[in-house]
Amino acid sequence: MNIQGKEQITIARNSHGIPKVIAKNELDIYFGMGYCHAMDRGSQMLLMRILGQGTASEHLANEPEMLEIDRFFRQMNWNGNLESEIDKFTKEEKEKLNAYCDGVKLSFSKNSPLAFKYLLKYKKLDWEIEDILLLGRMSGYLTLAQSQGEIERLFIEMVQKGTPREMLEELFPDILDNYDEDIIKKIKLNGKIVPDAVKWNGIIAPLMASNNWVVAGKKTQSGMPILSNDPHLEINRIPTVWYEMQFELHDKAAYTATMPGISAMLIGRTKDLSWGATYTFMDAMDSWVEHCKDGKYLKDNEWHDFKIRKEIIHRKNDSDIEFIVYENEHGFLEGNPFEEGFYLANRWSGSLGGADSIKNGLKLWNVKSVQEGMDALGKLEMSFNWVLADLQGNIGYQMSGLLPIRKNGNNGFVPLIGWKKENDWQGFYPHSDLPRRYNPEEGYIATANENLSKYGQVNPHTITMGNYRADRISKLLKEKEKITINYIKDMHYDTYSLQAEKFMPFIKTLLPKTENGEILQNWNYCYETDSKGAYLFEHIYRTLYAEIFGEALGKEVNDFLQNETGVYIDFYANFDAILLADQSKWFGDKTKTEVYRNAIEKALQKTAKSWGDFNQFYLTDILLGDKLPKFLGFNKGPYPLPGGRATIHQGQVYKSNGRQTSFAPSFRMVTDMSDEIIFTNIAGGVSDKRFSKYYTSDFKNWQSKIYKKINL
Repeated sequence: MNIQGKEQITIARNSHGIPKVIAKNELDIYFGMGYCHAMDRGSQMLLMRILGQGTASEHLANEPEMLEIDRFFRQMNWNGNLESEIDKFTKEEKEKLNAYCDGVKLSFSKNSPLAFKYLLKYKKLDWEIEDILLLGRMSGYLTLAQSQGEIERLFIEMVQKGTPREMLEELFPDILDNYDEDIIKKIKLNGKIVPDAVKWNGIIAPLMASNNWVVAGKKTQSGMPILSNDPHLEINRIPTVWYEMQFELHDKAAYTATMPGISAMLIGRTKDLSWGATYTFMDAMDSWVEHCKDGKYLKDNEWHDFKIRKEIIHRKNDSDIEFIVYENEHGFLEGNPFEEGFYLANRWSGSLGGADSIKNGLKLWNVKSVQEGMDALGKLEMSFNWVLADLQGNIGYQMSGLLPIRKNGNNGFVPLIGWKKENDWQGFYPHSDLPRRYNPEEGYIATANENLSKYGQVNPHTITMGNYRADRISKLLKEKEKITINYIKDMHYDTYSLQAEKFMPFIKTLLPKTENGEILQNWNYCYETDSKGAYLFEHIYRTLYAEIFGEALGKEVNDFLQNETGVYIDFYANFDAILLADQSKWFGDKTKTEVYRNAIEKALQKTAKSWGDFNQFYLTDILLGDKLPKFLGFNKGPYPLPGGRATIHQGQVYKSNGRQTSFAPSFRMVTDMSDEIIFTNIAGGVSDKRFSKYYTSDFKNWQSKIYKKINL
């Protein structure tokens, strides 16, 4: 179709429903992106903006959950400092961003989301540069806070509950600094950094884990680099967070996965460059202990006033709610400073930024080499691991994110003493100091949320995911020569667990000679949907947590960590180190054999079932959720999910705050730089409209290991 008033733009869908924008100038590339985002994902964009602005109680529903979400987003103040960020854009950059926003507005004027127009009576059907920055901040922070923030809060609570220092040092080796136990015990904790209502709301899909890898031409059949990416996030939602698009401008072309509302090609390829992202687990958020009294905080032996921000939350058919947010140089305060005590102040390094991320994202259309791409992507304020390949045969890796410069001896995991100026951040490290690689001798680069500090001049991590997925990817790449696209596709669906490979030798020595015991003795360590061994192993693994951490921390605490947080999901490597140890303080007065035997006996009382009968998920509409009968087709399922926490094809399904959530490959892509083709599939479809034929149009391909073949 041709857009009225924009005759130089043509938008056409391919056979898969993916829109292709054909333009005659670069501004219209962004206009077309905005137009398509609003055309197919307008509801998704408006929902994200409503949440980010803290207006859910006003526009969506006057419910306790929405009020909690509003309080959180108002506290974060991601609408703050937007004018100064916009001032950082050049005239040319503003023209591109305004072109994107103009495309959104035109699309909304022609075809606004029906649910917003008629059901919610929402009037603000527009888009501005401020909204682009807002969504960028949201996506960067929620990923970080759900992981780093929770594990740091768990440490504080463990100290306050009297967990012995030697046990904490075993669980968190080499990152506890020289913490002051007396001060930590005085901290008045006020809830969680990210409330459950925010973490488990279906509209928000944080990027918690992913795989990406790139292979040099010397190890591929084509003789040119092959790049792969499969970001892992919540898949039990319609629409998926990703929106695929294709662009053409004269002799240039691109195919990318974008996020509606953000004017950037996030992952994908042009004719010259391909790139993919994973989450880093960079420690870019700190907490400070503030001594408060009479509304002030102590700093260098003097009392200082907080910056006070008054927030008013409007509610549907109800009175407004007012509350005060107290802020200082360490971020927002969790508590009332007029009640004397010790409280936490929290700050994320990207909380007031966003412009540099957008500025450098806009460069990708014109980047031609890996080194140029590393420089552009490395300057993003959000923390990701980027792998790249170019047409000259180069491959590279670059970490991005604002890593705070802290006082020597502080790593950010333990809360800092706020009244000592020496504990303030001293700026941020340049991206050139962060982990990076270029044309490594081994001929490949793989990242999977593990510790990559050995490749940088500074250590960005305090705690990360385990190495299981990364080690499995590296093993498969190392042992294969003349790697092909099809080999990479098979890797995407690999369900072999190196975690199980570590645990099972000892478990096998204790298995009973029963039917379940025989199933585990003969298990191949793969999490296929028909595997009974995977089901039984998972029950033993979960029971081990109850036997060890349930005994030490209490059953309720262990159940909460398993069912209501991402702690065990993200940081299983730290807990595995305890489970796999020959001796540990966490075993109490039991031996490892006694702990395992008890767990095996309890777990194997269950009747074995297939992994896919247990590990299932539903596709749920992000706006209407479970509010409508299933026969109307807004929600679909159940679907079996292969994979586990430690497999390349990650497959985790669980309930929290009464709602199902998941982590699995949400989008898969692989491309060989020897030709202008990219292969993808996605856990959903193009459109967020229930009665569109593109509502879940690619889901069967995603399930069935079928990839779309796209010519640039």
